[in-house]
Amino acid sequence: MLSTAPSLTDTPTDAAPSARRGVPLWAAILVAAAAGGLLDLSFPAVGWWPLAFVSITIALCTMIGRSIGGAFLVGTAFGSAFYFTHLMWVGTFLGPVPWVALAGLETVLFGVGAIPLALAYRWTDRDRDHGRSGLWCLGVPLLVAGLWSVRELAMGSWPYSGFPWARIGMTQANGPMPEAASWVGVTGLTFLIVTACACLVQWWRYGGFRRLRGILPAAGIVTALVIVPQFPTGDVGRLDIGWVQGNGPSGYFDDRAPGDVLAAQTAATEPLVGERMDLLVWPEGAVDSDPLTDPATARRLNNLVARVGAPLLTNAATARGGDVFNTSMLWDGQGTPQLHDKVNPVPFGEYVPDRWFYERIAPDLIGMIQREYTPGQNPPFVTVDGVKVGLAICFDVIYDAVIWDGARQGAQVYVFQTNNADFRGTDENLQQLAFARMRAIETGRAVVNVSTVGTSQVIAPDGQIIDGAGVDQAAAAITRVPLREGLTPAVMLGGALTALIALSAITGLTALRTSGGVRVAGR
Repeated sequence: MLSTAPSLTDTPTDAAPSARRGVPLWAAILVAAAAGGLLDLSFPAVGWWPLAFVSITIALCTMIGRSIGGAFLVGTAFGSAFYFTHLMWVGTFLGPVPWVALAGLETVLFGVGAIPLALAYRWTDRDRDHGRSGLWCLGVPLLVAGLWSVRELAMGSWPYSGFPWARIGMTQANGPMPEAASWVGVTGLTFLIVTACACLVQWWRYGGFRRLRGILPAAGIVTALVIVPQFPTGDVGRLDIGWVQGNGPSGYFDDRAPGDVLAAQTAATEPLVGERMDLLVWPEGAVDSDPLTDPATARRLNNLVARVGAPLLTNAATARGGDVFNTSMLWDGQGTPQLHDKVNPVPFGEYVPDRWFYERIAPDLIGMIQREYTPGQNPPFVTVDGVKVGLAICFDVIYDAVIWDGARQGAQVYVFQTNNADFRGTDENLQQLAFARMRAIETGRAVVNVSTVGTSQVIAPDGQIIDGAGVDQAAAAITRVPLREGLTPAVMLGGALTALIALSAITGLTALRTSGGVRVAGR
């Protein structure tokens, strides 16, 4: 009986036709690295969304004919070129260690996730008749897209709650097809984009221009993505929201005294005093002391809401029951404020997992992180005069569950509070804004994304920009935003669809392995 274990070399174990063999390993590594660079250009600040399709198509081609070791090397080359460029903003002010650590980890995980893609191509190529079968035209692309999505989901949830930042679906915020996210969510959009690319790869491998009908699956998917309308949600009124970008000294390394950030926010709010509004919104970290335990800070906030005549949605670090939270609070001066605590504190930014271990590696850097934020458990919304306002604090915007929970619990508009002060002059805030725009489309709700130092934007339910302010400037405005009700399919079925994609891909690859093993063993 022959062994069925995949080869660790980069030479295929079965004699596949030349059309099915991949490029040499050395060339695949170079091409994959180039494709990784192209993928970065599809995200803001450049935002050339078609390059996502080009990058993915090239990346899939480099997986054909690869062994386990070869797939890891090629995937790592792609991941290195992409992540070390895409996440360069991490080290702009915080230094090279966090940048190298995060980009390096993501690169390794991306490389590991390339192995199932290579195995899927190899195991489906064992049957030479696949080129004329339904498995060839759509089955293989669906499997490959599912495995790509599984990698994206895994990297977005592990380790330490993951980092679901560089998701393929998010590249389309400025393109013609983000409306599809309201039906299938961001993961579903990733799946469909990769499916279209994988269909194109299969068409080229098994005939190309000699078999034009083979391009129909890819063309059909792209056409559907372009023409599908956004799922409609119901109009239930308007809310006048005042928002303030204080441009205060809110970064880790900013030179400031206690109270300077609060003073900057208060000063920037002055132009709105006397104007009518339903809600005043400040960004993450707008109050640099705990108003729940500091009477002087509480009095300043009470005075402010009395002057503006509206409740204030602000944010501060708060201590309760021995724990510290990153807390958004609806302050109305009438009693205990409504609270929402950040669900996913940032590892190595807002807390240090396994601190004892990492202090041995970078004691000075880890020592800078004094607070240990606790994950929040309270609902992601506050209620303003009967209107539920969904919340996400800074990087919580990248976690599906936080956004979906708000809509499912009745949020009619969203406020995303963020502090981009440690990433001034980088692509970080623009990439985060792409998330905010996609969340508006995905949920069918307006979004007020307010930052300490910019960019702040008010986004309509269809993703269009209503109002905003650029970076490094104090700004204040009152914007009338639409309220919406009703759940999009992405919100209602997002978790189930994500699970279905993952389960189907894993089951499909397992079935291929089993059937392939039986066939080889019988030779």
